[in-house]
Amino acid sequence: MGTQGMATQRKKRIVVKTGSSVLCDQSGALNLPVLASLVGQMSALREDGWQVLLVSSGAVAAGKSHPGMKDLGNLDPVTRNQVLAATGQVRLMQTYQLLFEEHGLTIAQVLASKSDFQTRNHYLNMRNCVEGILAAGIVPVINENDVVSITELMFTDNDELASLMAGMVNADLLCLLSTVAGVFAGGGDDGAPGIIESWDDERYRIDEVVRSGTSQLGRGGMHSKLTVARKTATLGTEVFIADGRKDRVLLDIVEGKAIGTRFPASPATSPAKRWLASADGHAAGAVRINQGAEQALLDRNRLTSLLPVGVEALEGEFIRGDVIRILGHSGVMLGCGRAQFDRMDAEKMIGQQGQKPLIHYDYLYLMK
Repeated sequence: MGTQGMATQRKKRIVVKTGSSVLCDQSGALNLPVLASLVGQMSALREDGWQVLLVSSGAVAAGKSHPGMKDLGNLDPVTRNQVLAATGQVRLMQTYQLLFEEHGLTIAQVLASKSDFQTRNHYLNMRNCVEGILAAGIVPVINENDVVSITELMFTDNDELASLMAGMVNADLLCLLSTVAGVFAGGGDDGAPGIIESWDDERYRIDEVVRSGTSQLGRGGMHSKLTVARKTATLGTEVFIADGRKDRVLLDIVEGKAIGTRFPASPATSPAKRWLASADGHAAGAVRINQGAEQALLDRNRLTSLLPVGVEALEGEFIRGDVIRILGHSGVMLGCGRAQFDRMDAEKMIGQQGQKPLIHYDYLYLMK
């Protein structure tokens, strides 16, 4: 992927996600040389015609290094992290502001919570905000609102948030930067694990790769990254997992050099389907379908809506417009979609032919 000829094309979009392990040194303080390097690279991308979104961890870590944060031992763990995030978010943004200003760029803070992705209206409001920031030539710096996000309102991690943002703005590229050089699998001639340069679902399986590979992130961290990367790529955004501390990492990725692990993008999906992909974790209810309907939905040669004739049962309460999960005849989750009817009306149509779709194809997202 080169950067030549960008002036004659639409502006491409890159989402850069940096983890706390990249941004902080061994003492837990912000690693200013690394931050300065990444900001310089993002500035160079801006000059080359890219629109840049930064999803940054580090608020809690920045709070821990604040000299006034030593008397928190009497707080419970949740409250303690909220206090650290509230304090550290200020320090983190001040640092980014100074670094980006050195390159003549303005930043805007965007704090997100999972509720911003739960309904179509919330989602569109969030998207309009980010689109406005980008249109103004400003770099949005995005983080989870750790001050108020707890339990079920929390993202799995900032990898998930970065993936959701990439889908929201139809990004061309998502870079998940951590302290690992890429995804490792198997062993070479010397028995050492090697980096997978390009992910292939036909060749690799997540559980096998994580089990055989080695990573400073541990099993859970790499498993999460792989899941996020694969899902984002299927929605039309190319993804890289790479070491954020490496010189020119972002520039090397954009210039097409062999670095990290690449997840090739599938054909782009519609904005509605990208929203549904972000909403599958907080659906209002569920619909269980029969084997015939399952086969029809999973047939990639057909564009199929979910009709009431293929429905076996409904679960939970939902109203028209809610996101509901789609379960196969064996109970396995296949995807989700936007309900065209309330639960009460849908119940009356179960198994009937000649009815309008319960979920129209345009508002249907399948995980497979």
